[in-house]
Amino acid sequence: MKLQNYATGKWITGDGSGQELYNAINGEVVAIASSQGLDFAEMCRYAREVGGPKLRKMTFHERGRMLRALALHLMSKKDLFYKISWATGATRSDSWVDIEGGIGNLFAYASLRRQFPDEIYAVEGEAARLSKENTFIGHHICVPKEGVAIHINAFNFPVWGMLEKVAVNWLAGVPAIVKPATATSFLTEAVVREIIASGILPEGALQLICGSANTLLDHVQNQDVVTFTGSASTGKKLKSHPRLIEESVPFNMEADSLNCCILGTDVTPDQPEFDIFIKEVVREITTKAGQKCTAVRRIIVPENRIEEVRVALAKRLSQTIIGDPNVEGVRMGSLAGITQRNEVMEKVELLSKTQKMIIGDFEKFEVKGADKNKGAFMPPVIFLNENPFVNTDCHNIEAFGPVSTLMPYKSTEDAIKLAKMGKGSLVSSIITADGKLAREYVIGAASMHGRILVLNSECAKESTGHGSPMPMLVHGGPGRAGGGEEMGGKRGVFHYLQRTAIQGSPTMLTSVTNQYQYGAKYIEKGIHPFRQYFEDLEVGETVITDTHTVKESDIIDFANLSGDKFYAHMDPSALEGTVFKRTVAHGYFILSRAAGLFVDPPKGPVLLNYGIDECRFTKPIYPGMSIGVRFTCKEKIENDKPLKATNDTEVKTGIVKWVVDVYDASPQDVRDALGVDGATGDTVAIATILTMVKLKNQ
Repeated sequence: MKLQNYATGKWITGDGSGQELYNAINGEVVAIASSQGLDFAEMCRYAREVGGPKLRKMTFHERGRMLRALALHLMSKKDLFYKISWATGATRSDSWVDIEGGIGNLFAYASLRRQFPDEIYAVEGEAARLSKENTFIGHHICVPKEGVAIHINAFNFPVWGMLEKVAVNWLAGVPAIVKPATATSFLTEAVVREIIASGILPEGALQLICGSANTLLDHVQNQDVVTFTGSASTGKKLKSHPRLIEESVPFNMEADSLNCCILGTDVTPDQPEFDIFIKEVVREITTKAGQKCTAVRRIIVPENRIEEVRVALAKRLSQTIIGDPNVEGVRMGSLAGITQRNEVMEKVELLSKTQKMIIGDFEKFEVKGADKNKGAFMPPVIFLNENPFVNTDCHNIEAFGPVSTLMPYKSTEDAIKLAKMGKGSLVSSIITADGKLAREYVIGAASMHGRILVLNSECAKESTGHGSPMPMLVHGGPGRAGGGEEMGGKRGVFHYLQRTAIQGSPTMLTSVTNQYQYGAKYIEKGIHPFRQYFEDLEVGETVITDTHTVKESDIIDFANLSGDKFYAHMDPSALEGTVFKRTVAHGYFILSRAAGLFVDPPKGPVLLNYGIDECRFTKPIYPGMSIGVRFTCKEKIENDKPLKATNDTEVKTGIVKWVVDVYDASPQDVRDALGVDGATGDTVAIATILTMVKLKNQ
């Protein structure tokens, strides 16, 4: 079967004989890949001019819903992907991580849409006040880059490697060209076929190159983003490409690294943490036959536990059945191909020069249901390095397979030093029941690791494990690991957005951002906003309420009702040395009374109060002072799902955010009598409340 590339809106078979791709289990040819004849410049142009504009017209919420629909579609086709994944040497559990883990990233980023506005751009952070009278302010707006995300991926995760990246750039509004590693591209091609066939993505949002892409980077421009996952040596070559430097193209590198797992000095063999440690290390050695950029390469153990750990590892690894993943009982498949196995064997030979192999036999290991001479099989290998501060090959040479090195340490300080000798890793883990020890290790080792897992009996059951990056957390690491970041929730999306500082008056920036900026002109319609449907409300629409004079009885009644009898509200004799001149009203009373001022009671389009954000009490209110409210529509977000009403009907709704600006409405003579600083109109409390509002068009 000759694989096809998907370029400029059509499936294209590459010219020439192409590269033969092999079944990792039996050595048979499963596909031929070729990209010869593809016009890479045209592919880039097509992504920028066809896919990009369509994605940028969609809001974050629309793009998120697109991701969810795609995830549901791919889940319905997962059995097909599992069948094909077998030929990569993966067991069912290996494939689960790759296939359903990758689809899970689509679900995760679909849900992330709720953290963005229902707009084609994002407003980041708080406004900066740039002038004394607040007539000139600044803010940051983030818009999608007008280029293409080029993803160059590794062979070990042909599905997850693609989906964990494209989920992020699609949510940001940027199209992608995916170049999977050729060796396992037959699985990536099958997934892309289903993506394209679904019709869920706008045309131009995704293109695929199954063969070589040697000249692809010659065509990048400054609005593009390039990501790479693979070996550090290849990554360095790509990173120094003249075109990337000339065009200042962001390059994100996630390289294989010498990750480590630490057994804490507090753990003894009779503790559950000891078994957790052994299970975690064995899982990382055998999952995907050790072909994970996050796999444990260095096993760092207190010197008095080396023998106990060696025995436990040997016992557990001896129970690992290697063979054809389709055969019952097999727990470890093959490497992805003979080429990968030969590369691992070369590294094993280098490591053997400075340390002793204590587990593993390349001649005597058994393979169930397959011919080990035809498939890319190899047994788990454990080295012992008794002097890891002197014999340092284990900190510099990575065998990208089921290979790891066991080494001793004396103190947590030594463990930290050994962990750092990897010169930058994607992940480290420590198994300990001691919180102080965990803190010492995490703080000491964090500068050289992108992620640190602290594992003990409290979280082991639900922990996703040492080797599992999570969509909402950063995946990457410093130094040898590449110095990049992938995923990371909102952080990842911002890699594909251009952050631009904008300056102007609050009213003008309200118009630009479609979010109310404090100090902007109010829109007063003469109708209470609670009387209006979601579609009719305008950002900046404001009601100025009546005022209320706070009495001593208000404070006492609220204290009795709430149970909050803090001295500053109740005991005038206790105020000496405090910031208060007399008993002060509760902040929550001020906010509650403000609600009584701005709420319009009769039944109408407003259905419920959804929450409160960013609440601050900025000035004290004493008995005799008055308050009023400036109540302003800040932002509108339409809900995805209708609300179920009590009569079983569905009601379409949106969330409206309101600025509740409670101000000092005290007459000047009252202020003078009470010795209150400031001026009438000063804000005394401010918050953002959220209401659920009915849509007019049901």
